[in-house]
Amino acid sequence: LDAVCALFATAARAEERTGGRGALNFLEEIDAEDIAADTLTRRAVRPDAVRLMTAHRSKGLEWNLVVVAGVQEGLWPDLRRRGSLLEADRIGRDGLAEPLTPGALLAEERRLFYVAATRARERLVVTAVKAPADDGDQPSRFLTELGVEPKDVTGRPRRPLSVAALVAELRATTVDPRVSETLREAAARRLAALAALADDEGRPLVPSAHPYRWWGMYDPTESKVPLRDRDQPVVLSGSALDQLANTCALQWFLGREVKADAPATAAQGFGNVVHVLADEVASGRTPADLAALMERLDTVWNALAFDAPWKSAQEKDNARVALERFLKWHVDSNGIRTGRTPVASEHDFDVTLEAGDYEVRIRGSMDRVEADGEGRAYVVDFKTGKQTPTAREVERHPQLAVYQLAVREGAVDEAFDGVRPEAGGAELVQLRQSAAQRDGGETLPKVQAQEPLEGEWAGELLATAAGKVLDERFTPTAGQHCAHCAFRASCSARPEGRHVVE
Repeated sequence: LDAVCALFATAARAEERTGGRGALNFLEEIDAEDIAADTLTRRAVRPDAVRLMTAHRSKGLEWNLVVVAGVQEGLWPDLRRRGSLLEADRIGRDGLAEPLTPGALLAEERRLFYVAATRARERLVVTAVKAPADDGDQPSRFLTELGVEPKDVTGRPRRPLSVAALVAELRATTVDPRVSETLREAAARRLAALAALADDEGRPLVPSAHPYRWWGMYDPTESKVPLRDRDQPVVLSGSALDQLANTCALQWFLGREVKADAPATAAQGFGNVVHVLADEVASGRTPADLAALMERLDTVWNALAFDAPWKSAQEKDNARVALERFLKWHVDSNGIRTGRTPVASEHDFDVTLEAGDYEVRIRGSMDRVEADGEGRAYVVDFKTGKQTPTAREVERHPQLAVYQLAVREGAVDEAFDGVRPEAGGAELVQLRQSAAQRDGGETLPKVQAQEPLEGEWAGELLATAAGKVLDERFTPTAGQHCAHCAFRASCSARPEGRHVVE
């Protein structure tokens, strides 16, 4: 008898886990088992806890407060014909019994509801949902049999019925000056009680109730020992200057200093490949021929990770167009590059210069350096992004300005036979974007030029950026750059991130 009961219990668990797949399949699985399935044992009941169970399981038990939730028509009563894997419900005193009739099912459901409702010693709460339309959810017919007029409650609840929402409300109450001191103390005591709850192994059940987890209550941290020596130059790059001075210092800190930025994307891989091919053409290692460039592209393209094959094919077409524009720009001798001669490609530089009260060490790489008709150094930066700055933004583009400052400090002297040239300007060559019709149209890239630097604005940008780094205060700033930021979910400048720190 024990074995038969265990068999039926195993069948019931199997049905709950995988659904009804037939008795023969179930028996084959049991026969194939080397070790019998473990039985479900009841866990020890914690005295200060809510017990969640079915109406069947509640038989013979009582509590001061009982909540019978979801008493909807179709669920109470549930008049669907019963069935189980081994049809244990049909076993009667005199053998197999016929399935219950609808009337008998209704009576059985009424008895089950009676069992659930009579488990309460002092207070019973029964809930149901009533939809405005007749074909929507409706309360069970059993509600009218309780002898109490149902009370309609409209509108949304004050807060979600969850532990997290309860902790949030209690925390807010403890610091709300509009409520009484007595209520604030009561909220604090309730939080303390929640924070003290632990499971059988001592792990907290509501860790968010403890003040140690209230991150927004902490003051900004400050290191007693500076992270950087103020007597040493601050190391920056052109892109770092743009982030620190114009976009978001926090984004720079988390991405560059903490190294928490997202892994390189396929778009970044696209840009790297195009830059390498442009360098090979400029250095003469690969001929200025589209077929040759595409052949080189094919050797590395499959190493780029794209979300889908169609995306890979689309981006490869975009790469082909970008390389066509680059070649047209490269060999154009009658257009805007008239009088300019390439002198260096992928030119690394490392210079230190004065910026206000600070010394700043600038390191980076120039995609191309050319000599103009007056012997000045002209820096070219290839871009493969989908967004381009405005003409006004290019006038004070930090990265181009850094290149020109580096030229002033001798960054390209070697390429000019040891003679320090003047900075003749810089430009962005947008290989994904076509030029205006008056500048050549679709076959040429969009070129955005910056004139030789005038005034002290570039030095002031460097000083501002260096000051932020040395003061170790990285304040978030919202803007268009947020759309591609990996830290929005924990940034206090964004709505989705404020809950972490406030």
